Amino acid sequence: MLSATIQDALNKQVSIEAQSSQAYLAMASWAETQGFEGVSQFMYAHSDEERMHMLKLVKFINERGGHAIISPLEAPRVSFNSFKELFEELFNHEVAVSASINELVDISLQEKDYATHNFLQWYVSEQIEEEALARNILDKINLIGDDKSGFYLFDNDIKQLIVAEEAQE
Repeated sequence: MLSATIQDALNKQVSIEAQSSQAYLAMASWAETQGFEGVSQFMYAHSDEERMHMLKLVKFINERGGHAIISPLEAPRVSFNSFKELFEELFNHEVAVSASINELVDISLQEKDYATHNFLQWYVSEQIEEEALARNILDKINLIGDDKSGFYLFDNDIKQLIVAEEAQE
């Protein structure tokens, strides 16, 4: 059985994961309207992934005798001045999600809820990967600078990230 404290904290994370999915969906739409198919595919895939993270939490809460609450979401940002700005926002968002997951882990230990602690370890590992991926992409964008042909190649290269991620699953 989940304590009220754990249930509330997990429900907050449900909302964060849903907000992540919405933010990445908005990023995908923006990239698609800019003609960058690879970036849009990448963002669509990450939107789906964040939704799956949310569903995993919902099921966990309900299976442990709690009640997962689906809360309203804030409208995500829908336009960006550059791809660098878009990926900086993605990176900063992932860092904030990591902080939230770490807070959840801390709460689970304070509450001595070791089942939830164990469950959350998957999210801890996932966030390490997400931050590293976003940092790697930002590094590549910084190398490209303002080179338009570099962005064309980057857009094609990011499609390979999607294929590689799908192969790992």
